[in-house]
Amino acid sequence: MSQGVHIRHGLVVDPANDIHEQRDVFIANGKIISVSQQAPDHFNADTVIDAKGCIVCPGLVDISARLREPGQESKATIDSETQAAVAGGITSICCPPDTHPVIDTPAVANLIHDKANALGRASVYTLGALTHGLDGASLSEMGSLKAVGCVGVSNAYAPLKNNLILRHAMEYAASHDLVVHLHAEDADLRNNGCVHEGQISTRLGLAGNPAAAETVAVGQILALIEQIGVKAHFCRLSTARAVQMIARAQYSGLQVSADVSAHQLHLTDMDIGYFNSHCHVSPPLRSLRDREGLRAGLSKGTINIICSDHQPHEADAKLAPFAITEPGMSGLETLLPLSLRLVNEGIIELMPLIAALTSQPAQLLGINAGTLTAGAPADVCIYDPEHEWQLDSTTLRSRGHNTPMMYWQFLGRVTHTLCRGQIAFQLDSAP
Repeated sequence: MSQGVHIRHGLVVDPANDIHEQRDVFIANGKIISVSQQAPDHFNADTVIDAKGCIVCPGLVDISARLREPGQESKATIDSETQAAVAGGITSICCPPDTHPVIDTPAVANLIHDKANALGRASVYTLGALTHGLDGASLSEMGSLKAVGCVGVSNAYAPLKNNLILRHAMEYAASHDLVVHLHAEDADLRNNGCVHEGQISTRLGLAGNPAAAETVAVGQILALIEQIGVKAHFCRLSTARAVQMIARAQYSGLQVSADVSAHQLHLTDMDIGYFNSHCHVSPPLRSLRDREGLRAGLSKGTINIICSDHQPHEADAKLAPFAITEPGMSGLETLLPLSLRLVNEGIIELMPLIAALTSQPAQLLGINAGTLTAGAPADVCIYDPEHEWQLDSTTLRSRGHNTPMMYWQFLGRVTHTLCRGQIAFQLDSAP
């Protein structure tokens, strides 16, 4: 064996293998060799990482992070955002199809894959467009997109023209065994609303986006899923009622899953304050009741994935009046610490939380990641759960500094990230 890495004295948390105890991790040739108390025969370590006092878990799998390349390199690049990803313990990233040009041809998907592979940091996967150019009308060549490695299909935030097109898209995706990633929002009910419809929107005089815009869409989508039998995933849930509807569908046997962005589990529309544009996101930050419903859905397993919903912007994108600023916040480096807060607050245990960040998103995408199983790629996150730190311009590596969490104090910080057995991030040597 060569290129050996020995991670010792760490508390290994690997939900895929039901491991939650102190063990050592042995890596060779970019793959996990063993997770055990003793080194395998003939194992030689070129690198030894002392993880005493730290948690050793699979590298995080983020199912929604916009890297802005191709087309919006003024905001961020694959290079800059994969640096931010590994600083946050993320080793696998799924990119939505709303790049410029849209990921509706094999050429665009290959461009992203090739650029990420050349950098050698986090692995980048893509969702193919559900419709050509995300026009919501003409279906894309889903078979060709799957053939070049797209791990699912989505229309991102772009609405479909009608439910008949959605039905045909689901049937086509089902014929290729592709998971359809759906943003449940009725565009007519949203009516250009930029904040949750309620007391805050009324006080600020901003157009409201009602909870019904999500729940009506969820109901329609569930009816189609039940008829067609397609594998479907609900992206970025924001309302308590939608969680209840999906829980009922799961109980009835439908193949549906759901995720939530980390910021929706902590922020509400009250955090908008006096027009804080860093809180302009889509779907909008909703009420305290909705936030508690999302947390309950996560703890019960109705929501089984947490993502960053990373959307980096240049400073100017957030300087206009609230309603016309660009929605989205930078989230790669706050995904883990925000999630760990849920453990500290008693919302969820550590094992299912790590599963929601590793094995479960990997299973949804159908990729070989999110596990420390022998033979799997050696993508590993090591973090110190007692490390206190502050998010600021010196600790944020993403090019997008658009986050309302700036200057927040966090507990728990990544010390090492390994991608395919190579150290991609080490806190002591970080700039």
